[in-house]
Amino acid sequence: MLCVLLVLLFAGTKESSTCYQVAPGTLVGVVLSDIALTIFIVGVTYCCASKRRQQKENADKVYMNVRANCKQ
Repeated sequence: MLCVLLVLLFAGTKESSTCYQVAPGTLVGVVLSDIALTIFIVGVTYCCASKRRQQKENADKVYMNVRANCKQ
């Protein structure tokens, strides 16, 4: 990602008709949005995985309690 950032910054210094300039504010907005979206995706994934793990652990506890009650 750093390489893309550097290429975009230096693209504005060349005088070429095939390249267009990207405003620094736009570039900062894209990078910050990318970071925010990545953090959001990681957070949602963590929450879903935690709930699934908790459900599995609770199911194991119920099963163990049923087996313990049957042995009496």
